[in-house]
Amino acid sequence: MDYSFYQHYWWFLISLLGALLVFLLFVQGGQSLIYTLGKKENHLNMMLLSLKMKWELTFTTLVTFGGAFFASFPLFYSTSFGGAYWVWMLILFSFVVQAVSYEFIAKKGGLLGNRTYKAFLFLNGLLGPLLLGAAVSTFFTGSEFVVNKGNITDLAMPVISSWENPLHGLEAVGNIWNVFLGLAVFFLARCLGCLYFINNLDDSEIRKNARKQLLYNAIPFLLFFLLYLGMLLLKDGWAEDPVTKLISSEPEPLKYWHNLLAMPWALAMLVIGVVLVLYGFGRSAFQKKFIYGIWYAGPGVILVVLVLFLIAGFNNTSYYPSLTSTQSSLTITNSCSSLFTLKAMSVVSLFIPFVAAYIWYAWRSLDKKKVKSSDVSEDGY
Repeated sequence: MDYSFYQHYWWFLISLLGALLVFLLFVQGGQSLIYTLGKKENHLNMMLLSLKMKWELTFTTLVTFGGAFFASFPLFYSTSFGGAYWVWMLILFSFVVQAVSYEFIAKKGGLLGNRTYKAFLFLNGLLGPLLLGAAVSTFFTGSEFVVNKGNITDLAMPVISSWENPLHGLEAVGNIWNVFLGLAVFFLARCLGCLYFINNLDDSEIRKNARKQLLYNAIPFLLFFLLYLGMLLLKDGWAEDPVTKLISSEPEPLKYWHNLLAMPWALAMLVIGVVLVLYGFGRSAFQKKFIYGIWYAGPGVILVVLVLFLIAGFNNTSYYPSLTSTQSSLTITNSCSSLFTLKAMSVVSLFIPFVAAYIWYAWRSLDKKKVKSSDVSEDGY
């Protein structure tokens, strides 16, 4: 277990957390559907009660994802979170607003009122997936930054990374491919939200509307995702020399496709994930009595997103290309923590399976009883 092993191990864990986060965005997808599926106030309250039982899983995973990235790959954290701060601040703001809304939405006499909190939840459901998708897309499309590790000795300004664009992250939406992935994640979250409501709510009208919306949102999701995936597999990428650790002066043609071919197990995971997603979507949309689509599409989404993260960082690939200075591009070898830090954190990571088992147990316990109309009132839940 050398330094390279721990670098790859922690990139895998980061990738897994990112994949889990995308799946758990069904909460945001459900929030963006509350006005579409909630034809009656009682229906809207049923959906909010159902989402309230799960929203903390998404929020906690987001925080864990950011914390794990900071601990294992601090140079990325200081570069992206410190440079592209506007996009990350917007993402965090939308999630903080979500947390506040769930805390006060059911309380009478709230400062802002029930309708305002519902609007905040809708806003989080809209902005969260869009901005997260656009931010993750920069792993492939790159950003404008410069890294100079020699600056650490400058006592007046010991700043290693500097952002070369005055928009500080907002420029990501100027790249059409970043927008495409953002839209793909947004419509995917809505599809997962539909599947979650079909599984968790015992109401024939909501399930009927959810199946209809699943079909409406699955079409644009597949369109944007397939366009992005096609672009990605045909895209050039920046490779790192495994000996000198320097970034190649010229991009490697079809770099991400080559990464898949070099890791046939990842290609198999991608195919299996796509099949599971399509199966969960298709059967849920067209078979009225089928309510378990979330348990097929969910693992499928995790597999597909996991593969996208892995081909971004594995096989000597720059997972965060610099559009300003090629040698500033970040890889899992030049942006990671020390060997001691990675080893120490790896011991803690052994508890992950136990935490995952607890989450699974808690989820199943909460889902044993489906949410019914009798569980809420017209005044709230």
